Amino acid sequence: MEKTHQLGICLGESLDVPSVLLLEGDLGAGKTSLVQGVGEGLGVSELIVSPTFTLINEYIGARCPLYHLDLYRISPSEVYQLSLETYWEGIETEPGITAIEWSEHMPYKPYSYISIHFTQIDEDIRNVEISMCRYVLPEALSDFFKIKSH
Repeated sequence: MEKTHQLGICLGESLDVPSVLLLEGDLGAGKTSLVQGVGEGLGVSELIVSPTFTLINEYIGARCPLYHLDLYRISPSEVYQLSLETYWEGIETEPGITAIEWSEHMPYKPYSYISIHFTQIDEDIRNVEISMCRYVLPEALSDFFKIKSH
């Protein structure tokens, strides 16, 4: 999980505000570890834990707010009632980074986002696929991937 955490730190240090991360993968695949790294990269001092039972954890007081959502226990029809767009559109919240675990439960997606899919190969190995929809990577992230691909 160390490399997953490092990727999260790089994202937290580099992402433009607002940004949305849609996270998918099996239980224990690394979604929360990535968000913990994002928080560290943003300068969040609080312990970041999975919001499986609270649904949404908000971390304020860093470079920008981090909104950590977990839709594991939510059906697609229930997602509408959460008004998730208020987080990524900054309607009732300060613009920040919105990280959504189990985003495959969402019947709709934001206009612009980064999708990160985790596949657990074995206990210590993860495959991470990153795709973007109407999102341009900040230069620091482009450099991160160039460095890591050698």
